[in-house]
Amino acid sequence: MSRVAQPRPQVAPLRKLEPGDAVALVSPASWSDESWLAESVATVESWGFKARLGKHADDRFGYMAGGDRERASDLNDAIRDPEVRAILTLRGGSGSLRLLRDVDTGALRADPKPLVGFSDITALHQVWHQAGVPSVHGAVAGTRADTVRRLLTGGSGEPVRRDNGQYGAYLTTTGTASGPLFGGNLEMLARSVGIVDNDLDGHVLLLELNRTVGLGMVDRALTQLLLSGALAGISGVAVGTLEGFDDYEDRGWNVLDVLRDRLSPLGVPILAGLPLGHLDDPVSVPLGVECELDADAGTLTVAALSA
Repeated sequence: MSRVAQPRPQVAPLRKLEPGDAVALVSPASWSDESWLAESVATVESWGFKARLGKHADDRFGYMAGGDRERASDLNDAIRDPEVRAILTLRGGSGSLRLLRDVDTGALRADPKPLVGFSDITALHQVWHQAGVPSVHGAVAGTRADTVRRLLTGGSGEPVRRDNGQYGAYLTTTGTASGPLFGGNLEMLARSVGIVDNDLDGHVLLLELNRTVGLGMVDRALTQLLLSGALAGISGVAVGTLEGFDDYEDRGWNVLDVLRDRLSPLGVPILAGLPLGHLDDPVSVPLGVECELDADAGTLTVAALSA
């Protein structure tokens, strides 16, 4: 498999969406049931956009939404279509990593447009990062779904505030950090080492994970990122949901012990307990644009997605 390793260019300016613009809905990972497809289309149309469902969005191939060729075709069709101004992924699951070498990055650089998704879609966020095109870590779900519309139309989201009642919030340290926000699902970031060479110097790293893996896998993922040098030069860490880990221990340690042990040597501010990631009602934030992390105030403030 060829490496996605070209130097990361300057961040491309994005045009804010206007009423009547087309938004593509594609399934680069797992498939969604018919009710979710219909609800997603209805949501996009309620925002005043034209919803364009990918030709293979409801295909099924095991746990994936069709074969690799079909899923890549839908994604590239959306990238190459000049009328499509944003690409919304219908869900995560599994399969995005398979598409890394197939994305038409030349067309994406020529006509920059944001990608919206999280979890397994983190694999594709890295391609957008390499291409210098901002994207959105989030989804059209829950009462906060309208944040995606606001971001796409040029607005800024409210500062993301630490939820002191969220498991892991007390991992927060002190201090402030700034720089472009980048990251997402921990496992996907680690699995991409050796495939995608991310230049994260001066970036604030966003991490979220859910309990589909044990503590040993969390340790291995973080260690892989550390030993590969992928985290060298990061300015801060924003920790989102640790879904499913709150009542899980392994021989006296929990996931907070692993995170503290692996992240503390970086010597950067850590802000945890953020409502980002695997939640019923997650907050959406732009990736690839400037942010301010204030661990003392418990806020993550991210710049607008487009000018």
